[in-house]
Amino acid sequence: MNENTGPGALSRLSINVERFPATTRILHWLIAALVLVTWPLGMVIKFVKNEVSLDFYMIHESLGFLVLWLMLLRVGNRLLTRAPAEDGPRLERIAAASVHGLFYLFLIIMPLSGFLATNAHGFPFSWFGVLPIWSPIGKSPDIAWTLSGIHLASAWILAVLFVLHMGAVLMHHVIRRDFTLYRIL
Repeated sequence: MNENTGPGALSRLSINVERFPATTRILHWLIAALVLVTWPLGMVIKFVKNEVSLDFYMIHESLGFLVLWLMLLRVGNRLLTRAPAEDGPRLERIAAASVHGLFYLFLIIMPLSGFLATNAHGFPFSWFGVLPIWSPIGKSPDIAWTLSGIHLASAWILAVLFVLHMGAVLMHHVIRRDFTLYRIL
């Protein structure tokens, strides 16, 4: 381990590594943490006892709704702030931009389709059981299962994107030992 990759390297690298703006870094990690809780929570709901399943749904839906609004904030942040210059081969830059773009897209589609599916199935949504949220579509059984399908497909697409993203992180940080990871820390 050299002095640029050991503990405390980030503070020594602040001058050498152009980082994303603080708002971008905070939103990135906050959304990542929420998704890493919300996604598995949604997958286990069907396995919990009936008497607690509504609580699981409420937490899953409420966290997902929070992800939706944070992603909209992140899109605005992305439009208003400058990202560090990309380096590396052109094909890698295209792949990274594609994965990031798809992350943005599906991190909006997934919670939006989940929110709309909840409404379409006839369940009013109350954010964390406190704040009732108006339904733009109301009970619509004819599209409820389509929205649920979009929500589930989006979850699996996000899982694939996550694996690709983690593969790239490992490639940069462990194999190449470059400073790409430090840009978002």
